[in-house]
Amino acid sequence: MTGILADPEFRKLWGGLTVSKLGSSVAAVVTPLLAVQVLDADAFTVSLLTAAAWLPWLLIGLPAGAWVDRMAKRPVLLACDVVSALLVASVPVTAWLGHLTVAHLLAVALFTGVASVFFEVAHTGYLPAMFSAGDLVRANALTHGSDAATQIAGPALAGLLAAVTGAVAGLAVDAASFAASFLGLALIRRPERPVARPPRQHLTREISAGVRWLLHDRYLRNLMLNGMVANLALTGYTAIIVVFLVREVGVGTGTVGLLLSGSGLGGVAAAGAAPFLVGRFGAARAMLVCKVAAGVSSLLIPFAAPGAGLVAFVAGTALVSAFVVAGNVIVGSFRQAYVPPELLGRVLTAMQFVNYGMIPLGAVLGGVLATAYGNRPAVAVMTVTYALSGLIVAFGPFRARRDLPEPALAAG
Repeated sequence: MTGILADPEFRKLWGGLTVSKLGSSVAAVVTPLLAVQVLDADAFTVSLLTAAAWLPWLLIGLPAGAWVDRMAKRPVLLACDVVSALLVASVPVTAWLGHLTVAHLLAVALFTGVASVFFEVAHTGYLPAMFSAGDLVRANALTHGSDAATQIAGPALAGLLAAVTGAVAGLAVDAASFAASFLGLALIRRPERPVARPPRQHLTREISAGVRWLLHDRYLRNLMLNGMVANLALTGYTAIIVVFLVREVGVGTGTVGLLLSGSGLGGVAAAGAAPFLVGRFGAARAMLVCKVAAGVSSLLIPFAAPGAGLVAFVAGTALVSAFVVAGNVIVGSFRQAYVPPELLGRVLTAMQFVNYGMIPLGAVLGGVLATAYGNRPAVAVMTVTYALSGLIVAFGPFRARRDLPEPALAAG
């Protein structure tokens, strides 16, 4: 065992996060199934569950970055795991007592979304505070690779649980997975490297510093614009994809999980290939190709049909996953190394505020389109929009570069 994998502290972090991601992948399938089958929810209601989970990025995303920049990261991560475990566990308990409602699901989605905001911001800053810059690409590749693997195992497990024990059991698995993440983090003994911080200012000034840094940097600004459109469109169809498969394509409960697990196949391979692609072709070129190819691949998804027509769905989702994962490994490592450590939380949260803030809007838009025009036309409109989002990067400042800029060029 060599490199970052030889570090026991990374293995604890990575192992706990992988189990947590597995639980979240299970929940991503069983929650809409639970809403559709037990609570008889329509496509718009299901889309609201996705919107509620991501709405906190619009509500508290910017101040969360400033708050987390002031704190040690591990205590924030631990607190988020505890809160998420308790919230998610309330769903199966309430369901088994016969009192589950759509309002309860929406509330859990909203407040676990709040915990997710703080966890995401803290985790982004925790990796560079614990590991060297040279290890970040490999660490991110392993993290994204295991994420993709859970996208294979998670939906398949969700389908099995839904078919054998009911969708509610999947949320019990998700609650337990947060406990596993807590355990992995609690076992880490290495202290975080201290980050030089300027004197504490008023919260709005600290937030403004991150926003200004983001808006004045042409590279991050371009990635932010791409992310806005891509997330709007990507979530627009994924928020209704379970309803699309069940009610439009006629897929059974167990098969839904198997089909969605296919999306992780490409992601696993792509995460491992990302460091090779960066070394062989250059980080900027590899990232640009991934951004464009992900959108184009999504155009296969609306052609899903019973029988052999499901091949289009599996191929489309697997290719989208592959290019998204590889692109995220490259972009994530670039941002962690490029942004000054003392600004990292605020700059990335400002970026995520805009990008993730489009997710609830995309989810609602997908639900509205599905209600007004049908599930298949809604999926088609969203995938075409996603394909067009790649043009933002293709014609942006990265197009003439082989490699991504170094931190010394940040003022550019």
